[in-house]
Amino acid sequence: MANGVQVRGKSIRIYFRYNGEMCWEPVKGPATAERIAHYERLVASINYEIDTGSFDYARHFPKSAALEQNRFGFYLDLWLGIKRNEVAASSYRGYVSRVENHIRPKWANELIEDIDHLSLQAWVQDELMPKLHNKTIKDIVSYVGQVFRLYRTRNRSAHDPVEGIHIRQPDPDEPDPFTREEIRAILQTPSERQQEVNLAQFMLWSGPRISEAIALAWEDVDLKSGEVTFRRARVRSQYKVTKTRRSKRRIKLLRPALEALQRQYKLTGELPAVEIGVTDRDNRSVRKQRVRFVFHNEASGRAYSTADNYRNGWWNAHLEKAQVRHRGPNQCRHTFASQMLSSGKVTVDWVADQLGHTSTQMVWRHYGKWINEDGPDMAKLVEAALGL
Repeated sequence: MANGVQVRGKSIRIYFRYNGEMCWEPVKGPATAERIAHYERLVASINYEIDTGSFDYARHFPKSAALEQNRFGFYLDLWLGIKRNEVAASSYRGYVSRVENHIRPKWANELIEDIDHLSLQAWVQDELMPKLHNKTIKDIVSYVGQVFRLYRTRNRSAHDPVEGIHIRQPDPDEPDPFTREEIRAILQTPSERQQEVNLAQFMLWSGPRISEAIALAWEDVDLKSGEVTFRRARVRSQYKVTKTRRSKRRIKLLRPALEALQRQYKLTGELPAVEIGVTDRDNRSVRKQRVRFVFHNEASGRAYSTADNYRNGWWNAHLEKAQVRHRGPNQCRHTFASQMLSSGKVTVDWVADQLGHTSTQMVWRHYGKWINEDGPDMAKLVEAALGL
């Protein structure tokens, strides 16, 4: 082994000590006497630069595996840093969970140029498919693709190994609203927790997302005019503005929803205000608000911190007691929409406004299904209209 040069069969490696560590770098080409002499001179030059403090590892070996900036993990961290500033803290935690549990252990230490389509496809098929839902896998593959797109901003000729990987999704779950008979059972089954019953009645007959309902404050309610304004939501234990700008809406309440609020005011309407921070749409700005929350968890005496508290702490057991087939409280929103559409008396535009949807197409796609138990007999209506 010549000074600083190691011949291995027909190939050459050079070595030198840098920052207390022995560094080994393979070089391309045959192990001829001329090439060995050339790399001995190169090592001598590198050692001189190290001694004088002018050595630049990346200049000599830009594609070296020793450089973190050539590893997938380097760009993965850059991408996470960008996402931290782009999305809400609750969403960012979801990104980090998928990265740390699935992406980083597999790919962080790999040279990014060595990751190809076939290796990613094998990872998806052999490691992700057996244990994760398709939607989760699709998210993970999307994240990997975004990292490669970031890498290509510096290396424009780099390939995108995610291209061509398709994760098929099952058909989305159809809305499964409650029938009028089930609504009566839910609201008329006795319960010691009147606030939870009031919340159920309010959601069934006004159609908010449960995250919006548990974040509703008396400052958003006008009992005299029978109107409420949805302006915030409680998502993963954080208050934030509504899902979209259209979701911030003022609606006129139907009588059952208004009656639920009137009963609720006697329970929480005079409680003192509390200060909260509401994350704005840029996911960075936090505005302080002093509010009196409408609905409280009767078991704890405090406002609901998550929808899970409502579902697991009261809803599931109450549905069982009412002998109503189990569905989550999010079906209250579907129920409101389907009841309105099945009445045959309201327009799709009105339903879209009540729900805060951005288009009527979304209403038809999600809720435009007649409920046989409640919907009008359209044939008889047509016969009457035409005098048949």
